[in-house]
Amino acid sequence: MTSPLVLGASVAAAAMGGRYLIIAWQAFKTRPVVPPVRRFYYGGFEKVMSKREAALILGVRESSVMEKIKEAHRRVMMANHPDAGGSHYLASKINEAKDILTGKRKGSGSVF
Repeated sequence: MTSPLVLGASVAAAAMGGRYLIIAWQAFKTRPVVPPVRRFYYGGFEKVMSKREAALILGVRESSVMEKIKEAHRRVMMANHPDAGGSHYLASKINEAKDILTGKRKGSGSVF
């Protein structure tokens, strides 16, 4: 027959393991859902930026609302700002994409 000490230790171990699993499951359920999409625009730039290319650069849809466009512009500029070690060329393309999507410019005549 099993001694009460061994039986008590096994019950305590099972209870602690169950508690750990419950905590892990709750943490798993509350984690943010990240959509399985590409996070950045891969590829070169067109000579004249289109609305589609501008949307790809900022990572938004072409028909996004102004607030989403501004938020995406801020996020991308923070990562590529020239003062933080980014490229002046990329910063100008990001600004151009924002201008096109917000309607400040219909198209771009830049030949970079």
